[in-house]
Amino acid sequence: MPKLGLIGYPLEHSFSPKVFNKRFEKEKRNDFSYDLFPIKNIKELNKLLKSQTELLGFNVTAPYKKEILSHLYEIDKDAIDTWAVNTVHITRFKGRTLLKGFNTDLPAFEESIKPLIKSHHKKALVLGNGGAASAAKLAFKRLGIDVTSVSRQIKLGSLVYDELDEATMMQHKVVVNCTPVGTSPNEEQCPKIPYRYLSDAHLVYDMVYNPSETLFLKKAAEKGATTKNGMEMLELQAQKAWEIWTN
Repeated sequence: MPKLGLIGYPLEHSFSPKVFNKRFEKEKRNDFSYDLFPIKNIKELNKLLKSQTELLGFNVTAPYKKEILSHLYEIDKDAIDTWAVNTVHITRFKGRTLLKGFNTDLPAFEESIKPLIKSHHKKALVLGNGGAASAAKLAFKRLGIDVTSVSRQIKLGSLVYDELDEATMMQHKVVVNCTPVGTSPNEEQCPKIPYRYLSDAHLVYDMVYNPSETLFLKKAAEKGATTKNGMEMLELQAQKAWEIWTN
């Protein structure tokens, strides 16, 4: 039976198997399966590929969206532009296993947030510096929105959380969490931004989808902000990954 799957660590929170099982049912493709492959180190990938000979492709989640790059023989344009990969197609040829990387996070995020963008949404804060953040930043660039990155450590061109004051929050009317903070079972956690400066003019987006309303979104909603979780993005990127694997 052809297999698909997800690599990353940890994976207990992932809804990907549910999303793909729904797609298999919709497409009447009961000949496919989708499994979780939690690996504690990207070096375990080669062993996984040797043991899972029916694997046709896999998704990639934290913390390997950038680390996977050194294992690929080819990457598509969106993956080059973001320098991050969340979908891999496998070709087995003359005893070799060739991996091609794609970034379906980018179009999925852009498609899911675009309907919520208003004329006053001119600047965005992107929380995090991983592969998901790279996709969000490029999507905003395509939408004509200026981006300021926020991370825990001092980086050139980025702010740290302690630098988020009232003026910064008022200038940036879009805030996107691209970190795993707040993911189940750590539902009591949230990014350390000054929520008191949020308003009904803000759009607050969390790429986390489990739970459906994170503490991050709850605090933003209490200030009147428009909020959205990452469930639609997950479904859209899964649809695009399915098209890559089956075409």
